[in-house]
Amino acid sequence: MAGGAILLVDDDDAIRVVVAQALRRAGHNVRTASSIADLDRELAAGRPDVLLTDVVLPDGDGIDVTERLSRELPNLPVIVLSARNTLTTAVRANEAGAYDYLPKPFDLETLTRTVAAALARRRELAPRSEDGEDASLPLIGRSPAMQEVYRVIARVVSNDLTVLISGESGTGKELVARAIHDLGPRRSAPFVAINMAAIPRDLIEAELFGYERGAFTGAAQRTAGRFEQAAGGTLFLDEIGDMPIEAQTRLLRVLQSGEFTTVGGTRIMRADVRIVAATNRALQQAVANGQFREDLYYRLNVVPIDLPALRERREDIAILARHFLERAADAGLPRKVLDDDAVTSLAEHDWPGNVRQLENLMRRLAALSRDESISAGEIAAMLGQGGGQAVSLPADLGLEAAVRAFIERLARCDPRSLDDGTLYDRLLAEVERPLIEVMLARHGGNQLRAARAIGLNRNTLRKRLDTLGIDPAVRPPAPEAR
Repeated sequence: MAGGAILLVDDDDAIRVVVAQALRRAGHNVRTASSIADLDRELAAGRPDVLLTDVVLPDGDGIDVTERLSRELPNLPVIVLSARNTLTTAVRANEAGAYDYLPKPFDLETLTRTVAAALARRRELAPRSEDGEDASLPLIGRSPAMQEVYRVIARVVSNDLTVLISGESGTGKELVARAIHDLGPRRSAPFVAINMAAIPRDLIEAELFGYERGAFTGAAQRTAGRFEQAAGGTLFLDEIGDMPIEAQTRLLRVLQSGEFTTVGGTRIMRADVRIVAATNRALQQAVANGQFREDLYYRLNVVPIDLPALRERREDIAILARHFLERAADAGLPRKVLDDDAVTSLAEHDWPGNVRQLENLMRRLAALSRDESISAGEIAAMLGQGGGQAVSLPADLGLEAAVRAFIERLARCDPRSLDDGTLYDRLLAEVERPLIEVMLARHGGNQLRAARAIGLNRNTLRKRLDTLGIDPAVRPPAPEAR
């Protein structure tokens, strides 16, 4: 492809030199500027084919310039470069009309490919709308993995494309769905979430589409379904992979036609909703196994967003932990800080329960830690990593005797824990995990049946699975009958 005229704006001399050399090697003609004033002078001298601009410039904001140029020069592709690697920056850049957003540090090959794509498709640019505020956004993280998530979110907020969010339990899939809703044109309409795994299979259609009085036993009055409740807004279908195959057929028809009828009704209603779905299952494998309709999978997977596990974005752990401590303090718990060793300890943990597990840990530490500064030892004790201090319940005793033995052994190896307010949580943690794992195995992984057998609400069990980092798809053998 023939080279283009590129204008690069950055107040960092080194970045200007390195980027300009890379683009010139790719065959482009590159001019540079170090401020908005220099940019305006260069624009007056000749319009470039592509503009690259930093955000923080000595005399203004590069995104504000992007917004102005998107009005004045609508066919000029603008690529925003920024060290402020937040979701707000990505969204602001796209809403201002930027062709793309690249967080610093960026790969020069990626930059070169982006410039080439901007040159080839510069007439497809479309201006975006108003700004957003960082404080109101739920997603936190500046790791490269989260930057990619931000870029995808920023590109879909202004349209109604269906989004499928994949990721392990506790990674924040609903937060992504809410961000897409809150930043888009449907923000003033309802955001309605439904957990497909928490609804009995014979009630899913009634929940989604509503029902008329007398439609079935117990239907005493007309009830609006989630599609109707979310009219004009966003419908979030969580755990879509657990949807029964027969209900998938009805959902597919609605997505294809954009219309539905209530259970027992005849009046056709328009499905004026944006669909965002989420799953922690490998849906492609479910399709191969005949557990999920292939046509529905492709209908949902228009824009895929793959959320990274927390262990894949370790550089975000410290900022997330401090954020959760601040939220705990705002909720009335004592204000705590993390010492350096505590931060290191958090970063080294694998976090099977992901961000939700980290948030719950920070809440417990805020409530139970006696000192203002949280130490690595306290974190290890809470996570059951206290070296020789971790104490398991003996397996060959009755439950009451096992509890007494647990406390006696704890008194010998970690006597402080008997007085620091953590004993109750530690004892429950020893019992709760095997209880849930065994009952899941006994009921073949069916969470609804396992919850009923234990005596828990299905949603409570799901929260405990997330907190404890238990993957319901990976189960120990069920106990043999004696």
